[in-house]
Amino acid sequence: MTNRVLILIDVQRGFDSPTWGTRNNPDAEANIAALLGAWTGPLVLVRHDSAPGYSLSPGQEGNRFKPELDGAVPDLVFAKEVNSAFHGEVDLHAWLTNRGITDIVLAGIQTNMCVETTARVAGNLGYRVQVVLDATFTFGVEDFTADELYRATATNLRAGGFAEIASTKDFL
Repeated sequence: MTNRVLILIDVQRGFDSPTWGTRNNPDAEANIAALLGAWTGPLVLVRHDSAPGYSLSPGQEGNRFKPELDGAVPDLVFAKEVNSAFHGEVDLHAWLTNRGITDIVLAGIQTNMCVETTARVAGNLGYRVQVVLDATFTFGVEDFTADELYRATATNLRAGGFAEIASTKDFL
C-alpha cells in the first residue's frame, strides 16, 4: 500500500461559466489529465456543492466533473460546501489516517481558494503536501489578476511551509 494520495479538487464543469471571469492557465485540464493518467496510487475526487442557483449547485450541469475525469476510478468521492476538502461530507483526515497516508498531492480548481485552503489544512495536520501548480487554475478577483493570485498561492504555500510546489513535468 502506498502512503501517497492524489486529491483532485473541484474539477467541475461549472468553472467553465463566463460568470467566473478571466481565468489563467489554459493548460490546467490537460495537466490534470496527465497526472491522472500516470497516477497509480489512491485517488480522491472532491466536488464543491454550492447553494442553489449557482453553477456548482447539485443537480446543475456545472456540478458534474469535467470530462478529463471520465474513466477515473477513485477510491473516494465526496462533496464539500466550504473551501477545505478536510471539511466535507467525509472525514478526510480519518480516511487518510486509516490508510496510513502521509503524503498528499493536490491539483484542481481554484488555485487560491479550495486548493490553497486544503493544502494549508493538510500542512497543519502534519501531511507532506505537494501542489502541482500547473494542474490548477483560478480567476481574477477584485484588483488582482488570476496570474497574480496563482503566484501568490505558490509563494504562500512554499514560504509558509505548507506545501512543496511542483509542475506536472517535474511530478511525472
